[in-house]
Amino acid sequence: MINKPCFLVGAERSGTTLLRLMLDHHPSIGWVQEFEYSIDLVTDNGQFPSLHQYYEWLETNRIFQSMGFMIDQNLDYPLLINSFLEQKFNSCKKPIIGATVHRHFDRLLYIWHDACFIHLIRDPRDVARSCIAMGWAGNVWYGVDRWLEAESLWDNFKKTITSDRYIEVKYENLITDPITVLSSISQFLGVNYDSLMLAYDQDTTYSSPDPKLIQQWRKKMSDFEIGLVESKIGNLLTNRDYELSGVKSVNPNFLVKKKLKIQNWWAKVKFRINRLGISLFLADFISRKLGLKSWQKQVTLSINEITKKNLK
Repeated sequence: MINKPCFLVGAERSGTTLLRLMLDHHPSIGWVQEFEYSIDLVTDNGQFPSLHQYYEWLETNRIFQSMGFMIDQNLDYPLLINSFLEQKFNSCKKPIIGATVHRHFDRLLYIWHDACFIHLIRDPRDVARSCIAMGWAGNVWYGVDRWLEAESLWDNFKKTITSDRYIEVKYENLITDPITVLSSISQFLGVNYDSLMLAYDQDTTYSSPDPKLIQQWRKKMSDFEIGLVESKIGNLLTNRDYELSGVKSVNPNFLVKKKLKIQNWWAKVKFRINRLGISLFLADFISRKLGLKSWQKQVTLSINEITKKNLK
């Protein structure tokens, strides 16, 4: 088994891709991108999926398929998952191996009891906006849900591990003072900071840290939207040392919530139709509704190809 792997955890759209690129450019650190396929089918009480079910599920998992990992069918589930990190080690030959996980990261302990964690957090008001841009939500009320889920899980999870097994990092600090933050993370991982960590912009599509990317919500969100987000997440905002905006909190009544729900649904539908085209959109809906697995697999693979073309 990989000895004491480390996992970068936090909500999607919190800057995990940027930090992952920084980590992976360190001469001693190798980092796997989104690794949710390792634990998505593991139950909350630690029951592993059947291997046959897992093999079939991986056939249409876009991120797994992009990694080029081999599946050794002689291994049980924990050893198979571990083998993916071993393959990363064998390809990069770096002593420290980690991966990014946005959800269900508490389940990782069922496979690696000694794992350590880097918790990355970003202002939820910016996360909510970013989720809308991705087509995952139609308004900030629903856009902040992924942040809320990840942070609520983290609050409960970190109580189960000792403080020497995790480090907490703010995205905003990473952007404004990257060397200091990366030095702290490197020390946590047992290595020294290396300037190559900030050379990722030379061979990726990501630019150098830009302070203009933080607190965009102040200019791009209305008072109503800010009030919605702050009312929904409650004390989780100030508990993470983010300041309240000062605008009036918005606690939507039944009718407003209904409107937000419809708006959210319709915006996501429109996004998918624009992205996939009406034919593929309908094929996806009908194949899933009717449970036609063969057709559904073909449709999913087609969607995966379109998704890949739209990645940064």
